[in-house]
Amino acid sequence: MPVTLLAGADAPAVAGPALRRAAPALLLFAAVRLLGVAVLELWHPAEEKAAAHLLSERWDSVWYTSIAEHGYGRTVRLEDGGIHSDLAFFPLLPGLERLVSAVSPLSAAGAGLLISAVASLAAAWGLFAVGDLLYGRRAGVLLAVLWAAVPVGIVQSMAYTESLFTAFAVWAVRALLTGRWVTAGALSALAGLTRPAGLAVAAAVVVTAVAAVASGRERADARLAWAVVLAPLGWLGYVAWVAVRTGEPLGYLETQEQWGNGFDGGRAFGAFVLDRLTGPAPLAGVGLCAGLALLAWLCVRGARMGLPLPLLVYGGVMVALALCGAGYFGSKPRLLLPAFPLLLPAAVALARARPAAAALTAGGAALGAALYGAVWLTGSGPP
Repeated sequence: MPVTLLAGADAPAVAGPALRRAAPALLLFAAVRLLGVAVLELWHPAEEKAAAHLLSERWDSVWYTSIAEHGYGRTVRLEDGGIHSDLAFFPLLPGLERLVSAVSPLSAAGAGLLISAVASLAAAWGLFAVGDLLYGRRAGVLLAVLWAAVPVGIVQSMAYTESLFTAFAVWAVRALLTGRWVTAGALSALAGLTRPAGLAVAAAVVVTAVAAVASGRERADARLAWAVVLAPLGWLGYVAWVAVRTGEPLGYLETQEQWGNGFDGGRAFGAFVLDRLTGPAPLAGVGLCAGLALLAWLCVRGARMGLPLPLLVYGGVMVALALCGAGYFGSKPRLLLPAFPLLLPAAVALARARPAAAALTAGGAALGAALYGAVWLTGSGPP
């Protein structure tokens, strides 16, 4: 079907029929994620490698749990004199962990796992809704399944922000596609309270609103004004709070610099790739270049197949933020996890393929993701 930006507010979907239509996508998504967790649990017998420990009590999840239990204020001084502050972490996930642990028997870490599980299902539903709206039900189902089956998909089951952020982002994009401007702005604000990449959602809202007015599809009325005002509010609000708390106007950016996560336009990443190409293992550099070429092809393919403007802007900004940051290279695949528009070309192609071929491809991807996730988390793990 032709892909065009849908204008005007559609009637609110009835929850029951909408859920029944999305049920195959949600069930298959849950099956892929359960497979990943089961393989992780069986992969290593040591207690410190148990799935629950790796998913909720390691790496960034420890920082979120600390904020949930004690509030902001934790800093760690490194051996080289550097300082890591918990102000680098946005507040919505730890705030939800604190709320859930206060009203349930769950610990903050356990609450983080529950929130990620629920959020990942909400994200999968949103992915189905976007794919179904633009290309039909099969494409929607496959988009949700492919997102579950990306190599770093195990992060969706961790007490991390990726699932929560993607849920807000995909439903904000869905709202833009159906002309629900205020809803899109509110969801963008929540995404901005979840992680720094909330800027990508805000950019999609603002650019789409400006384009709609410029093209004459929409009037510059209160709905669009509210959307544009709300969209960046979560991100701006937290950055402003950090500025007040630290007494520095650029306090948040300075905190990120201390973590080595400043925005350098891709210089550090380019140097990393070049170092691999000229180092003792040039094949690793060749593999990285092949991965970058695939990423570029997916972006171009999405544009050529006529993806609507909100998807192009959101996906493009997500890719730029991931590749142009100075952070550790190993974090790049995880940072790209919420960039779901990159999966739409594959989802559409599989939807048009024979069912057996689509099932074999998706099943192979799911098994590969489960094995990779187990090896990854019991090894170096996510940064």
